[in-house]
Amino acid sequence: MTCPQKILAVIVAASVAAAVRAVPQTAPAPAQQAPSLEDQDPRARIRTTVSLVVVPVTVKDGEGELVTDLRQGEFRIFEDGIEQQISLFSTDAFPLSMAFLVDNDMKQSTAERVQKTLEALAGGMSASDEVSLWRFDEFPEPVAGFIADNDALLTQLKRMELDSSFPGFGSAAMTNPQPRVNTQAPTGPPPRSGATFGHPNNKHINDAIYAAAEQLRDRARDRRKIVVLVSDGQNAKNNTHSYDETLKLLLASDISVYAVGVDEASLNRGINVLARFAHSTGGDIFYGSSRERLEELYARVGEQARNQYTLAYVPAHTDKSLPYHTIEVRVRRPGLSLLTREGYYPSGKL
Repeated sequence: MTCPQKILAVIVAASVAAAVRAVPQTAPAPAQQAPSLEDQDPRARIRTTVSLVVVPVTVKDGEGELVTDLRQGEFRIFEDGIEQQISLFSTDAFPLSMAFLVDNDMKQSTAERVQKTLEALAGGMSASDEVSLWRFDEFPEPVAGFIADNDALLTQLKRMELDSSFPGFGSAAMTNPQPRVNTQAPTGPPPRSGATFGHPNNKHINDAIYAAAEQLRDRARDRRKIVVLVSDGQNAKNNTHSYDETLKLLLASDISVYAVGVDEASLNRGINVLARFAHSTGGDIFYGSSRERLEELYARVGEQARNQYTLAYVPAHTDKSLPYHTIEVRVRRPGLSLLTREGYYPSGKL
């Protein structure tokens, strides 16, 4: 049984257990009365949904390498400070639903270097993964919807072209700013033409992630939903969506952010907006400058996201009326670091 199948099995088992506990003991119906559907099957009386909280966890050693030999008994998980019973533990790989976001307003040398690495993304995808493609600057621009075929993904990546900025100026086209997708121009805002003076930081990272999260939120629960963001981390102050609003959507939709930081992001490690989104959602952030390093990171992100530990629990002894619940995962083995989301918003409270 695969991990997604185990999750469904745990949900069913938890629902049946809740049903049995909820049904009062009543006297049998008179012999002349035909039993109703609810009398035949107590599960028909259930009016509440049992929530299984699924928590992906990445574990690394002191050298930053993945640790893959931990057992269930070495993990502890807490909701709102109260320890929970782990209902499911698995190391099975999940298929990925990935929204790949590329900064479309980096300086020229960086944009050219990133442009040459895009095709490498296809090499890190498995046959069960699906990827959507985006570019962003002031507005998020969808380039291609979810692609499950690796050859089709490679074709779209070859067509995906980036703009760039020149030092001391705003945005200026490096190449054709409106690539063709299946012989049609993609939807989205019209491209800029020429240089725009006086706007050195006109990128909306929050809005780009928010748009990608809205696309990802309804993908199947048996898939790992991630945003992969390649950017220098420069974020304008006038985003339509705030950081907190964007983070709320990510956590409510079980989406993790994995960032590849270039240029200025490398100079502000740990405090840039890319790192904040990654750490708060249980994703990760990497930094690279050379073409070889960037290509390596695309494969590493996919491998890490696909092969996390999966812990799940049914919340107990916590206040279910709260709009937000904190999550803390601990491991008994010393010297290890854990990456997991900081909390979650129950379904319907977004």
